[in-house]
Amino acid sequence: MTDDLPIPDANAADSQPDKQPSRWQRAAAVMSRAAAAPFNAADYLYRTGQANRHFTLPILNGAFGDQLAERHDRRAIQMSFRRHAADVAVASLNLQPTPEGRPRSTVVFLHGLMGDEVIWQAGSPDGWRYGPRLQQDTGAICLYLRYNTGLHISENGQQFHALLTELLATFPQVIGDLTLVGHSMGGLVARSAGYYAARQAAAGSASNASSEVSGWLPHLRNVFLIGVPNDGSFLEQNSHFTSVVLRKINLRPTRFISGLIDKRSNGIKDLRHAILVDEDWQDPHANDLFPPRTLVPPLPGVRYHVLVGSLLKSANSALHDYFGDGLVGAGSALGRVFGDPALPPEQQISTRVFPKLHHGTLLSNPEVYQYLRNQVAGDK
Repeated sequence: MTDDLPIPDANAADSQPDKQPSRWQRAAAVMSRAAAAPFNAADYLYRTGQANRHFTLPILNGAFGDQLAERHDRRAIQMSFRRHAADVAVASLNLQPTPEGRPRSTVVFLHGLMGDEVIWQAGSPDGWRYGPRLQQDTGAICLYLRYNTGLHISENGQQFHALLTELLATFPQVIGDLTLVGHSMGGLVARSAGYYAARQAAAGSASNASSEVSGWLPHLRNVFLIGVPNDGSFLEQNSHFTSVVLRKINLRPTRFISGLIDKRSNGIKDLRHAILVDEDWQDPHANDLFPPRTLVPPLPGVRYHVLVGSLLKSANSALHDYFGDGLVGAGSALGRVFGDPALPPEQQISTRVFPKLHHGTLLSNPEVYQYLRNQVAGDK
């Protein structure tokens, strides 16, 4: 009789209507997804954090980097040259002269607040990657600096001065003409480093001591200041003013909000009036609405290229002067010190305004790159 039993059809289920899951099955599936959600979210956050670590870590340092450094937190960025997403000691750069044994033009790129070296290497979809392209087009050595933008600008300036000193001492036969390219805060760090190098050289000359430690200054030919708040940031000035007003109201909520605003890093606070030297932020009146500010003039014998972005088509308006590229006002980027009529006639200052560019697109624009390339290559 068993031989007469029907043989189950493997495709029988396909011919039957879809069987709907029961309420218990649906409830169990929902509970299963809910239980797995925290783990899936944690995995997503971990993978996102790892993939964007070059982005999130600089932001953290820009906002609270001074506090991280004070606590010796491992997340505090240490100033260093970078290659392949890693810090590289100066001695490990292994720089080489030209095949003929001549020194090579060297360009050092400095990022801005909450940035890192990737901004010079990523470029835009059109491929305008300033660093790699400049090295390919001119044969110059291109080096990329990474630093903790939450520290005082003057602290980073002194560290950068020391790093350039080490670079020239390690590769004296390789480094030829030196060019510094700074975006936003990076330009201020470059100016601060020049100030401390010049001050140390002057002190050495006054005491008849060797000024070899400042040996990178004679190599410096060009400084590019791209969207740099040379006279301070209107955003930080507004933040400071808001904090002062809230503190003066002196109510518990306003004191609380003012305290939160004041938690921003020293690097951000220095942007209010482009503070470049220690003495200014150490001054008892540093938090006044109009604090003392040390004049840091252009270095003699160095050509400065002041490149300014503008959201507008025309540069002839008060809006352009105040808002500029959206983050740095054009008036501040131009800098009073660079337009000072008392500058010696041999001081070389070149200024150029790029319309319809915001703070970020200044870093990925064919016209800006062409200007940079022509100057580094020495083209007329």
